[in-house]
Amino acid sequence: MPPSFAAQIYKCKNPEGRLLYQKTPCAAQAEALSSFQTSKLSPSKAPEASAPLLLPQHGSGHYYVEGAINGKPLVFMIDTGASVVSLPSHEASAAGLVCKAKAVTDTANGRAEACMAVIPELRFGHFLVKDAEGMIVPNLRQPLLGMNILRNFKMAQDQGEMRISVP
Repeated sequence: MPPSFAAQIYKCKNPEGRLLYQKTPCAAQAEALSSFQTSKLSPSKAPEASAPLLLPQHGSGHYYVEGAINGKPLVFMIDTGASVVSLPSHEASAAGLVCKAKAVTDTANGRAEACMAVIPELRFGHFLVKDAEGMIVPNLRQPLLGMNILRNFKMAQDQGEMRISVP
């Protein structure tokens, strides 16, 4: 059964080198880097596409969501300060991800060596994203759902609850 919701997201780089994630194809003056689709996980069991994903705030003040990378279950921390999805080495390895390019990243704990990877299938809540950019960070303890994914959704937080929905 085909998904009842799908949206194409385009990843572009503008002339200044800034990465853009948008719903329309890249402009002539921007370099097209990739695209991916967002869709519902299991249309027969998932909530309506318009229904938001509701997440209760954890006692630590953070928000967490169950998900999976290539079918390997894990729990993401919602991190609006993370530019891209970031995964501990052991989680990335268990999901079959491989390093595509070495990288250095600035984190809250300082600079860290990392690896860029393509995540063929990333699930969180009732959403699915294909061919997402990810970062494998050796000393990371918790998988982070970063802004390269979150910027494609509407997010609101109120009274200890976060709502994530399709715009």
